[in-house]
Amino acid sequence: MHGSHSRSGFGIGIRGGTPAFLNPRSRSLLRGTILVLGSLPVALHLSHFPQNQPNLLLILPTLLTCAGTIDHIRCMRSRWSFYHGGVLLCIYMDLMLLSMILFLLLYPYASILSGTHA
Repeated sequence: MHGSHSRSGFGIGIRGGTPAFLNPRSRSLLRGTILVLGSLPVALHLSHFPQNQPNLLLILPTLLTCAGTIDHIRCMRSRWSFYHGGVLLCIYMDLMLLSMILFLLLYPYASILSGTHA
Protein backbone atom coordinates (compact mmCIF):
# COMPACT_ATOMS: atom_id res chain seq x y z
CA MET A 1 0.00 0.00 0.00
CA HIS A 2 1.40 3.37 -0.96
CA GLY A 3 0.26 6.43 0.96
CA SER A 4 -3.47 6.66 1.57
CA HIS A 5 -4.53 5.00 -1.69
CA SER A 6 -5.45 1.37 -1.51
CA ARG A 7 -5.40 -1.04 -4.42
CA SER A 8 -8.77 -2.46 -3.42
CA GLY A 9 -10.57 0.12 -5.55
CA PHE A 10 -12.84 1.43 -2.83
CA GLY A 11 -10.99 4.74 -2.85
CA ILE A 12 -12.00 5.90 0.62
CA GLY A 13 -8.53 7.00 1.75
CA ILE A 14 -8.13 10.58 2.90
CA ARG A 15 -5.19 12.70 1.77
CA GLY A 16 -5.05 16.37 2.65
CA GLY A 17 -8.53 16.35 4.20
CA THR A 18 -10.36 15.41 0.98
CA PRO A 19 -11.77 11.89 0.55
CA ALA A 20 -10.12 10.02 -2.33
CA PHE A 21 -13.45 8.96 -3.84
CA LEU A 22 -14.14 12.62 -4.72
CA ASN A 23 -11.06 12.71 -6.97
CA PRO A 24 -12.20 11.79 -10.51
CA ARG A 25 -8.64 10.75 -11.46
CA SER A 26 -8.60 7.88 -8.98
CA ARG A 27 -10.58 4.68 -9.46
CA SER A 28 -13.40 4.26 -6.97
CA LEU A 29 -16.09 1.61 -6.67
CA LEU A 30 -17.79 3.70 -4.01
CA ARG A 31 -18.14 6.75 -6.28
CA GLY A 32 -19.51 4.63 -9.14
CA THR A 33 -22.01 2.93 -6.86
CA ILE A 34 -23.19 6.22 -5.35
CA LEU A 35 -23.65 7.73 -8.82
CA VAL A 36 -25.60 4.76 -10.15
CA LEU A 37 -27.77 4.02 -7.12
CA GLY A 38 -28.38 7.73 -6.47
CA SER A 39 -29.59 8.35 -10.00
CA LEU A 40 -32.47 5.83 -9.81
CA PRO A 41 -34.50 7.66 -7.09
CA VAL A 42 -33.86 10.93 -8.92
CA ALA A 43 -35.14 9.38 -12.16
CA LEU A 44 -38.21 7.96 -10.43
CA HIS A 45 -38.97 11.37 -8.95
CA LEU A 46 -38.45 13.23 -12.23
CA SER A 47 -40.63 10.82 -14.22
CA HIS A 48 -43.49 11.06 -11.69
CA PHE A 49 -43.64 7.28 -11.60
CA PRO A 50 -46.16 5.52 -12.03
CA GLN A 51 -47.77 8.18 -14.26
CA ASN A 52 -44.61 8.32 -16.46
CA GLN A 53 -44.83 11.89 -17.67
CA PRO A 54 -42.42 12.99 -20.41
CA ASN A 55 -39.49 14.88 -18.95
CA LEU A 56 -36.22 15.55 -20.75
CA LEU A 57 -34.49 16.21 -17.43
CA LEU A 58 -34.22 12.41 -17.17
CA ILE A 59 -31.17 12.76 -19.40
CA LEU A 60 -29.22 13.92 -16.31
CA PRO A 61 -29.72 10.67 -14.31
CA THR A 62 -28.94 8.76 -17.51
CA LEU A 63 -25.62 10.56 -17.85
CA LEU A 64 -24.84 10.06 -14.14
CA THR A 65 -25.51 6.34 -14.52
CA CYS A 66 -23.20 6.22 -17.54
CA ALA A 67 -20.50 8.02 -15.54
CA GLY A 68 -20.86 5.52 -12.69
CA THR A 69 -20.67 2.62 -15.13
CA ILE A 70 -17.49 4.04 -16.66
CA ASP A 71 -16.07 4.40 -13.16
CA HIS A 72 -16.83 0.74 -12.45
CA ILE A 73 -15.25 -0.33 -15.75
CA ARG A 74 -12.10 1.57 -14.78
CA CYS A 75 -11.85 -0.62 -11.66
CA MET A 76 -11.53 -3.82 -13.72
CA ARG A 77 -8.30 -5.79 -13.43
CA SER A 78 -6.63 -7.90 -16.08
CA ARG A 79 -6.50 -11.10 -14.00
CA TRP A 80 -9.60 -12.81 -12.69
CA SER A 81 -10.19 -12.78 -8.93
CA PHE A 82 -13.16 -12.47 -6.62
CA TYR A 83 -12.64 -8.69 -6.77
CA HIS A 84 -12.93 -8.90 -10.57
CA GLY A 85 -16.15 -10.92 -10.19
CA GLY A 86 -17.55 -8.34 -7.79
CA VAL A 87 -16.78 -5.53 -10.23
CA LEU A 88 -18.55 -7.53 -12.96
CA LEU A 89 -21.63 -7.77 -10.73
CA CYS A 90 -21.50 -3.99 -10.21
CA ILE A 91 -21.34 -3.47 -13.98
CA TYR A 92 -24.36 -5.78 -14.48
CA MET A 93 -26.22 -3.78 -11.82
CA ASP A 94 -25.30 -0.58 -13.67
CA LEU A 95 -26.67 -1.94 -16.95
CA MET A 96 -29.95 -2.97 -15.32
CA LEU A 97 -30.42 0.46 -13.74
CA LEU A 98 -29.44 2.17 -16.99
CA SER A 99 -32.11 0.19 -18.83
CA MET A 100 -34.69 1.15 -16.18
CA ILE A 101 -33.81 4.84 -16.45
CA LEU A 102 -33.85 4.71 -20.25
CA PHE A 103 -37.29 3.08 -20.05
CA LEU A 104 -38.52 5.93 -17.85
CA LEU A 105 -37.03 8.41 -20.32
CA LEU A 106 -38.32 6.89 -23.56
CA TYR A 107 -41.63 5.18 -22.66
CA PRO A 108 -43.74 8.38 -22.44
CA TYR A 109 -42.72 9.19 -26.02
CA ALA A 110 -43.69 5.75 -27.39
CA SER A 111 -47.29 6.73 -28.16
CA ILE A 112 -46.13 9.91 -29.88
CA LEU A 113 -43.63 8.04 -32.04
CA SER A 114 -46.03 5.25 -32.96
CA GLY A 115 -48.67 7.72 -34.18
CA THR A 116 -51.38 6.50 -31.79
CA HIS A 117 -51.35 9.68 -29.73
CA ALA A 118 -54.94 10.88 -29.27
